[in-house]
Amino acid sequence: MPFAGLQEYLRALDEAGELRTITAEVDPVLEMTEIADRVVRAGGPALVFTRPRGFQFPVAMNLFGTRERTAFALGVRDLEEIGERMREVLHTTPPPSLLDKLRALPRLSEMASWAPHRVRNAPCQEVVEEDANLLDLPALKCWPRDGGRFLTLPVVITRHPDTGQRNVGMYRMQLYDRKTAGMHWHPHKVGAEHWRRYRARRERMPVAVALGGDPAVIYAATAPLPEEFDEILFAGFLRREGVEMVRCKTVDLEAPAHAEFVLEGYVDPDEMREEGPFGDHTGYYSPRDEYPVFHCTCITRRASPVYPATIVGRPPKEDCFLAKATERIFLPLIQLQLPEVVDLNLPVEGIFHNLALVSIRKRYPGHAHKVMHALWGMGQLMFSKIIVVVDEEVDVQDLSEVIWRVGCNIDPERDVCFIRGPVDTLDHAAPVPGFGSKMGIDATRKLPEEGFERTWPETIEMTPEVKARVDALWPELGLDTGKGSR
Repeated sequence: MPFAGLQEYLRALDEAGELRTITAEVDPVLEMTEIADRVVRAGGPALVFTRPRGFQFPVAMNLFGTRERTAFALGVRDLEEIGERMREVLHTTPPPSLLDKLRALPRLSEMASWAPHRVRNAPCQEVVEEDANLLDLPALKCWPRDGGRFLTLPVVITRHPDTGQRNVGMYRMQLYDRKTAGMHWHPHKVGAEHWRRYRARRERMPVAVALGGDPAVIYAATAPLPEEFDEILFAGFLRREGVEMVRCKTVDLEAPAHAEFVLEGYVDPDEMREEGPFGDHTGYYSPRDEYPVFHCTCITRRASPVYPATIVGRPPKEDCFLAKATERIFLPLIQLQLPEVVDLNLPVEGIFHNLALVSIRKRYPGHAHKVMHALWGMGQLMFSKIIVVVDEEVDVQDLSEVIWRVGCNIDPERDVCFIRGPVDTLDHAAPVPGFGSKMGIDATRKLPEEGFERTWPETIEMTPEVKARVDALWPELGLDTGKGSR
């Protein structure tokens, strides 16, 4: 069964031995970051700080801090299970006959159950604070040079002014004062596009910000979905059950009914304010810049809420495991468009968008280059600074093997290509913000048509028969290395 909300998830983590309660007084300014950073690097548990210095609400952190915990949060034993479910959905075709349609009814019924549904009464509205004070939230100042305290795990809900299409994204928010906060959406994000539409109409943009809720909703806000796809519906797919939504009190939007807090308000079309610096997921500070301003008109919350937070910075951090979930869940979507793709690895050391490793079933000259350019044209993969393509037998999850293959299999002049295009806004190495170059490396076996006239050498492998004989002999050898490095 899916988790109804954050506190139910925390109870489940506690029962599984994956939660630690911190009763010592800890400051949300820097101290919580240092503790959470040490814990996530050690693969440690989720944390609840019951006495944040100067604040009344407990703080929950490291909710997704291991691959196993991220899978648990999304209701599976392994993230690959969600990828397989995604594959099944993507390969569902209209049934050709009446008998096939009848057979498909249970599946269609399941899909219908993913849709969100509205409720009249919601836990997130047990308390309504019309005189909202954002500074009452135990928001973190994560790193010494940060420009202030930030909401780091906000689920930001907006709506297209023309189509009414909902978008749910995750954009950090710097607290300025009791009523205002920065809205840090990059120009490529759907929330920013909605704001541009409202700005062209000279209208205020209604915004709701949910803090907490089912972990599936939190994850869905980070997912790289197509612009027209509702993240709340996607959360329903992950949960196998629709998300309960409730109408907000002061804006014409709906928010997850089981959130801990909901901040209601608007963004003015003309108002901009300096935001930052912020210690970002690249491991460097993103600089000060001008961003739209969120005005809070109301805060609704549970009677006894828990404030959710995360930190980003040089990996590994908690966001690495959310990104790995995205890699495994959305691989089938990539393979639907590029069936030659065998596997994909976005190494955490590469900050996800700086390095992509791809294995393919190579069939013709230039095939690796075709895949590179296709990936650069595919959603947020357009930000991939370096794409490395290898042959299908290469395990791209094994960095040692990939580096060995790249070192041995490329001629730099022949096998490296460069293009220019949009890059991540946080790429401080780009010549100008948001625009720069990308590199593709073809580390596949070369064909004669690609200018390789020699015979490609065979890799060194022991015969299966010898391996089996040594496996049987191994216990008698008295070695303490298992079966050794094979």
